[in-house]
Amino acid sequence: MSKEREKLKRKSKEGIRVLALCVFRRGEYVLVSEYKNNVNEQVYYRPIGGKVEFQERAYDAVCREVEEELGQPIKNLHYLKTFESIFTREELPFHEIILLFEADLVNEALYAPHTIIRGVEADGEPLTVVWKPLSAFNETTPLYPEGLLELLHSLS
Repeated sequence: MSKEREKLKRKSKEGIRVLALCVFRRGEYVLVSEYKNNVNEQVYYRPIGGKVEFQERAYDAVCREVEEELGQPIKNLHYLKTFESIFTREELPFHEIILLFEADLVNEALYAPHTIIRGVEADGEPLTVVWKPLSAFNETTPLYPEGLLELLHSLS
C-alpha cells in the first residue's frame, strides 16, 4: 500500500476532523492547493490550511498552517463561515467541520499573475499552490468544500 494511501486511511479513521482553511483572493482569482484523487485521477482544489490541533484556536491554526505550508505570514485575518463536509475520497469515508477564514498575504509579490507557489505539507510532501479564476471551477474541476464556490461568487 502506498504511503499516500496509508496517510488517507489514518485521516479517515480520525473521526470528525476540524479544519481551518484560509481564502486569499485577487479579483476573480483565488489561491488554492492542488490535489489529485488517485482512484479516478480527478484534479481538485482547496484553500490553504489544515487540521486544528487539540486546544488550538482555529484562528491560530490557520495562521500556523499558512506559515507551515507557504512559509508566509498573513494579515487582516477574519472569519467567513463554517462548512460541514461528509464525503468519500478514494473509497474512504470522511467527515470534516471546516472553519473558513479570509486573509491577505503580507508578501504582495505573491499576488503577481501566474504565480505558482511551491509549498510543503506538514508531513514534508510537496504542495502546489496556484491562483485560479473562479470560472475555472466546475463539476470536473471542483473547489472544496462544497458550497465554497457559491460563497466566493456572492462575495465578489
